[in-house]
This record gives sequence, structure tokens and C-alpha cells, in this order.
Amino acid sequence: MTDSDPFDEIIEAETDRDPDLAVIEAGSRTLRTQGTGAPQADVPGRPEDPQLDAALREVEAELATRWGETKLEPSVSRIAALMDVLGDPQRSYPSIHITGTNGKTSTARMIEALLGAFELRTGRYTSPHVQSITERISLDGAPISAERFIETYHDIKPYIEMVDAQQEFRLSFFEVLTGMAYAAFADAPVDVAVVEVGMGGTWDATNVIDADVAVVTPIDLDHTDRLGGTTGEIATEKAGIVKQDATVILAQQPVDAAQVLLKKAVEVDATVAREGLEFGVVSRNVAVGGQLINLRGLGGEYEEIYLPLHGPYQAHNAAVALAAVEAFFGVGAQRPDPLAIDTVRKAFASVTSPGRLEVVRRSPTVVLDAAHNPAGARATAEAVAEAFDFSRLIGVVGASGDKNVRGLLEAFEPMFAEVVVTQNSSHRAMDADELAAIAVEVFGDERVQVEPRLPDALEAAITLAEEDGEFAGGGVLVTGSVITVGEARLLLGRG
Repeated sequence: MTDSDPFDEIIEAETDRDPDLAVIEAGSRTLRTQGTGAPQADVPGRPEDPQLDAALREVEAELATRWGETKLEPSVSRIAALMDVLGDPQRSYPSIHITGTNGKTSTARMIEALLGAFELRTGRYTSPHVQSITERISLDGAPISAERFIETYHDIKPYIEMVDAQQEFRLSFFEVLTGMAYAAFADAPVDVAVVEVGMGGTWDATNVIDADVAVVTPIDLDHTDRLGGTTGEIATEKAGIVKQDATVILAQQPVDAAQVLLKKAVEVDATVAREGLEFGVVSRNVAVGGQLINLRGLGGEYEEIYLPLHGPYQAHNAAVALAAVEAFFGVGAQRPDPLAIDTVRKAFASVTSPGRLEVVRRSPTVVLDAAHNPAGARATAEAVAEAFDFSRLIGVVGASGDKNVRGLLEAFEPMFAEVVVTQNSSHRAMDADELAAIAVEVFGDERVQVEPRLPDALEAAITLAEEDGEFAGGGVLVTGSVITVGEARLLLGRG
């Protein structure tokens, strides 16, 4: 970039009008070089120590040479071989395994918070990350340190190379990270691991654990090219995490998906608890910064629980998380009494879920949400309508090319006054002009603006939201992809 970069001149003019845009400008300098695969030192969550950051970059660069998360070969043979040479670390602690289409990460974070509140040491493995790769592996509710991430990689690297040499295909990026997570949890050691599948279930790399509790969040259509074209077919893949004699916690499901999951439970003698029957949401009321919910668990009623997250779907995630933890402790089976209510309240009050209806700016309000498929978009739209009183809402949408983008846009169409389409730095990102063509068909030409660069898109959306005046209730929702949301968090100074 030269000193005469015209983008700098535009930003300098705009930051005179709105000081908050200076934050976008600062973040944009980092994002300009992304797309090359080179991590940036000023991304929140990265080490401040230059040597440590360089070491982390080196590990990330080595991981980047492997198959990405979208290139799959449906088999657990490679990860099983890695676990074998590592001494099966994943069998040294009990696990709670989570699959589903939407809500997995939020549910995992709630389960983690509950277990931690009951003084258990937890390990959590989730994907994808919002900003830093270290987010994927958490110990005691916090991302693993960069030092520990690097050490874990180098500790198991010789074994990775050994397995690579023996297999037809090298271990993938996701398989290596999964191996690192299981090794880190054993080394900690943790009392329980909370593990989110990457995709599907049966042949997902995480599925070398025999979890005592299997959780299935709502199943909908996503990754249909790999998992199947109906929710029943997708459920067949996801049912693979249900193991012999386990307890299965089922969120509300489409009929065909529920039938598949219940059949699998019968085949392996698993105990089933279903939302709406054995447990569920009794009531919920909107509260400042979240909601107040009453839940029915496997052991009884849990009343007046404050959840600092927005939307009906988060209340349902909370019910699923609570039932999963009850099942882990044997509530409803070995013990009749519910969990201590004060501990449950404390745990839920501490829950955070970055990038899920996260408010990152006021005047106008800017909300980030990582909805990336139609079902997630519908849930987000419902939650935004309930939690925020926007008189004019502007959408910023940057999506991946392998998603049902039309369905996502159609879910948001009734609530967006205008939409600014953009693209993130990922190689998977849909081209902004291609996305715009679909958006015009959904919204009409007059409601669509194209800004290929995310910093420009944020600036344009904030300007549009302010058109009715500072106190008129305009807002911005940034959505469409976890990557888009992560980059927007950086641009807006969050980390």
C-alpha cells in the first residue's frame, strides 16, 4: 500500500464526521492484507509478544498446507490412527458430544458454563473460530493460550507425520486440530470435555469419542451436498454420535429427523430426553440485555434464570444445555433432585456467545450475528424483532459461496430497509457482485448497495442507518458468515 492510497483519503474525510469510523479505519489496515493467508499481529486474540506471534503464525502456516475444512473424505480412519499412536487421550475423560445444524456453539458454551459452575474442569472444542484459531480449544472457559497451542502442536507433530506417512491422504486441518484438542484436554487434565462436531456426525473427526451424553440441536438443511437433501437424511449422519447406552438430549426436531434419531437410540439402547416432553422452556420474558426464563429440566423446575443472550432460540438452547448437564450428573436417572438453582442461575448469567446477536456499537446500534443458512437467519430475524426496536434496519451481508444465499436473504428481506452486500477475505466468500445479483432479485434494485470491501460496507451501512437522525432508532445487522462477523468485530474494535 502506498502513501497515496485513495482509501485512506476517503476514511480521513469520513472520520472527521464520525469518530467511531476511525476504529473501522484502524481495523481495515489489518484486513487489507488478509486473503494471503498471513495472520495479522494486531488481530484481537493474537499474542502481543512478536516472537510468540511468529511462532503461532508458523503453526498456522503449517496447518494451512493441509486439506481445508470444506474438503472432506468421509472416514474416521486417519483420526483414529492418530488417537491410537497418541495412546487414545480422548478416552481419559468423559465427554458431552454436540451435533445439529444451528445453535451448537452457543449450547456448548452454556454446557461449559454450567459444568464450570459446579466446579468441574472443562475442555471445550468448537468450530469455526471467530477471530483467533486458539478459540477452538478452550480450558476452563477460556481459549487455550498461544503458548499452549504451539506446544500441543509440536508435541503431537511427530505422531501426525507418522500417521500421514501411513495413510492414503494426510490428516486434514480439522483432524489435526481435533487431535490437538483431545491431547490438550488429557494433558490439562479436564474432568469433562464438551465437543462440537465439525460437520455431520458419523464420519466427523470428533467422532472417536464415546460420549456419555449426546446432544442434537435443531436439524435443518445445510451442507446438503455432503449430508443429504432432507432433514431425515441429514439426521442419519448426525445420529452417528449416539453411542451404546448413552443419554440423548434432543432439541425440537422436524418429524423425519426425530424418527431417525429415535430409531438410532433404540438400536443402541440409549436413553432419550426430548424437548417439549421430558424438558423444555416453560416461559420467557424479554429483559434488559437478554431474557428471564423458566425451564423444566429432567429433575424439576428451574425458575427466574437470567440469560444475557437475545432470542427465543437461545432460551431453547439453554433448556437443551441444562438437560445435557443434568443427564451428565445423572439427574432423572440415578438421582431425583434437580441441580442447585443458585448455581444454575450463576452459570447462565455468565454465558457469552461472541458473534451471536452481539451489540458492538451504539448510535447507531450495530449488531453482529453469524447466521449463515436460512434456518439460522429466520431465528436471528425473530430475535432481532423481539429484542430491538429499530425504526430502520440496514443489513450488511457477506456470505460463503457454498451456502443457500437466496434462502438467507429471503429470511431477512422483511426486516431490512436496505442491504449492503459485501465479501469477506476468505477464499470461500461469494463474490460481492454475484451476491448482489441474487440480492436484487430478492430486495429489488433500489434496496441493494454493493461494497466489495467490508470496511466500506460497514461505513455505508452506518451512514444509511443515520439518515433519519441520531435518535431515530436506526440500526445495522452484520451477518451471513462467521468470517464476516469476525472481521467486522476487528474493524469495530472488539476482541
